[in-house]
Amino acid sequence: MTVDETVEIYASAWCEADAAARQALLERVWAQDGGYQDPTADVQGRDALVAHIGGFHASMLGARIELSTGVSQHHGNIFFGWRLVTAEGATAVDGVDFGVLAPDGRIARITGFFGPPGT
Repeated sequence: MTVDETVEIYASAWCEADAAARQALLERVWAQDGGYQDPTADVQGRDALVAHIGGFHASMLGARIELSTGVSQHHGNIFFGWRLVTAEGATAVDGVDFGVLAPDGRIARITGFFGPPGT
């Protein structure tokens, strides 16, 4: 699987309201002990990320995450842009994620930022 495909599947997991389907997506691309941080969260492990995304769906009914850029990568590091789109189709926030890949190509860590740099 390419890095672009890995990130696309990861983004799809953020759009998946069904916990079992979300778990299946993340099993493909997220390391079992992978860590996720953003300004509102710090979770460790795939199961914790499945639950965290479930909380996102509970609080933002009908919202989705869309990739807004391609994936840049080097030496096992990745970064890409995304946007949070509301159920009404409006962009609520743009952001960027920086990540580290595990040796098997799965995502081992994501650190997300909301808004443009410096905000």
